[in-house]
Amino acid sequence: MQSSPTSESLARRRLLIVDGHAFAYRAFFAIRSLSAPDGAATNAIYGFIRMLGRMQARVKPSHLVVVWDGGLAPERTALHPEYKAQRPEMPRSLEEQLDQIVAYLCAANIFSIMRDACEADDCIAALTRQAVADGLEVVIASSDKDFMQLVSPEVRLLNPSEKTDALWGGEEVRAKTGVEPAQIVDWLSLAGDAVDNIPGAPGVGSKTAADLLRQFGSIDSLFRRIEEVRSERLRASLQASAEAVRRNQKLVRLNSDVQCEVSLEELACKPGDTAALRHLYARWGFKSLLRELEQAQLPAGDFFPETAGAC
Repeated sequence: MQSSPTSESLARRRLLIVDGHAFAYRAFFAIRSLSAPDGAATNAIYGFIRMLGRMQARVKPSHLVVVWDGGLAPERTALHPEYKAQRPEMPRSLEEQLDQIVAYLCAANIFSIMRDACEADDCIAALTRQAVADGLEVVIASSDKDFMQLVSPEVRLLNPSEKTDALWGGEEVRAKTGVEPAQIVDWLSLAGDAVDNIPGAPGVGSKTAADLLRQFGSIDSLFRRIEEVRSERLRASLQASAEAVRRNQKLVRLNSDVQCEVSLEELACKPGDTAALRHLYARWGFKSLLRELEQAQLPAGDFFPETAGAC
């Protein structure tokens, strides 16, 4: 990212990064039945727009980007062919709505990005690193626990599963997991992650993994001092699983070096295209959003709707 920030822009610059596929899935299953006048399904589209509007109102970002999954990282599937292999195919009805969600983002002037063979998690990690280097605060909107490894004084999480809308920092990560954000990779490597089809060491769940990391600090230290593990059964399990645990570290650790570089100017919140949004809302039959769009239009013709996509 490259920018020439003014003193005014430095006052409060915050990037909201949205995990696109995760929220599209969430919207799709939250609203079971909704269709356009032509009969096409619109439940995911409508839900996505509404959720995005609520997130913007909560976070008040100066910059915004939606990141889409471009496929599994080849280096991870080479390490573990079963990586994420258990996930079912995307429902056809949801797949058919993704292009329409992107059309909405274009009309709302919200930047979205996808890189082939690049997992959204890695792209989000890269964008986070770049934004922090440029002096921005970052809020990552996702329920994926992998992102807890990115939490820092500059980076927080907005978890849609949390009804409080709290922005998670280190304190919340510690309360949830029992470990520091910097230990999340080792915590998941020991306990495993069923969501990503990554098996942990047998007999090691999230609590035991946290206990081990509080005692030893890291996986490296744990295996150097393996004889200090009091339980013979646990010690034997860890020793037998050492290679798999080391592999898990490579699977779990997000790759912030992937090529997802974008200029800050592209991510800056901008007014949406009123005419384009009006056309889309009318085609989809979104009467409430049409009404809000008209109510939010200023006399000069500028467009600053809270729920229709502009920041």
